[in-house]
Amino acid sequence: MKVAIIGAGRMGQRHLEAVRLLGYETIGVSDISAKNLTDTAEKFSLDASQLHLDPHAFISSENPDCVIIATTADSHCELVCAAAQAGAKFILVEKPMATSLSDCQKMINVCKKTGSRLSVNHQMQFLDQYITPKMMLNSKEYGGLSSMTVTAGNFGMAMNGLHYIEAFRFMSGEDPKYVSAWFSAGKVANPRGVQFEDKAGCIRVVTPKGVRLYIDASEDQGNGVVVTYAGRNGIIQVNELSGELTAFARTSEYIGESTTRYGLPSAHEKLMIPPVELIDSTANVLRSLISGINYVHADYGMNAIKVLEAGYRSSESFGKQIELNDDSNQETKFPWA
Repeated sequence: MKVAIIGAGRMGQRHLEAVRLLGYETIGVSDISAKNLTDTAEKFSLDASQLHLDPHAFISSENPDCVIIATTADSHCELVCAAAQAGAKFILVEKPMATSLSDCQKMINVCKKTGSRLSVNHQMQFLDQYITPKMMLNSKEYGGLSSMTVTAGNFGMAMNGLHYIEAFRFMSGEDPKYVSAWFSAGKVANPRGVQFEDKAGCIRVVTPKGVRLYIDASEDQGNGVVVTYAGRNGIIQVNELSGELTAFARTSEYIGESTTRYGLPSAHEKLMIPPVELIDSTANVLRSLISGINYVHADYGMNAIKVLEAGYRSSESFGKQIELNDDSNQETKFPWA
């Protein structure tokens, strides 16, 4: 498996670690920044022949089996299409998948035409932070997922909010249907450049069956990420930075009682699960892409973008509920990194 990596910044280096963890061959790394290439070469002992300033010339001349794109979002569409047209069998792109819905659709269409398999690096379905609560919620003791609430510091709706939108799809087993949002007027500063902007604020997402997602990552919040899952019979809370899970559910004799009886006796438990990491989970995303088993489909990445695009429209309409359908603003370009 010959792998080419486009982008030698922080995420590109993590992808390089993931590739090595899986035992695949990295044939080279490309970046428009000579400094990024030099830093990566020193850190990973790459020779000069593996460093490329021109990503297009690199992938067209080296014929990689797999191309990983870890650049900023504004170049994702162009590079995915170039990789597919160069014959790459597998393409993994960072999130946000693209900066417009039309670009997402173009990427999917080109890959379908060339036979390339495209995935987006949303790792949630491979992380214990989500696998463990999902197993618990699907048990009789908890009675299924009713809502998922993310309370966090000002982490950016595109930078991190998209991950939780995809996590909600995984946790609920449904695609979102309705979106309401209240974004702040201010901009989330981005270390990748002043040309990039993100949003702070709140968003509410509802599935066809009525399961809810709430994200509050407002600009006056500056610490932590805590996710609370409510089921019919209990509540699970995960501190994602520390890995601490606390949960309580009705004892078995009260499971059938009305939800209005919220103060009934309950059993409590605490677990420690591995805190968020990126190398192993990214390796799992890449492994699943290449095997074709349970991989993160490009449609998942596009659906997350649809939710966020609807959130922008809702916020501009003072929180009006938007139904996800074909009236999305396909051509709107967002300044995401």
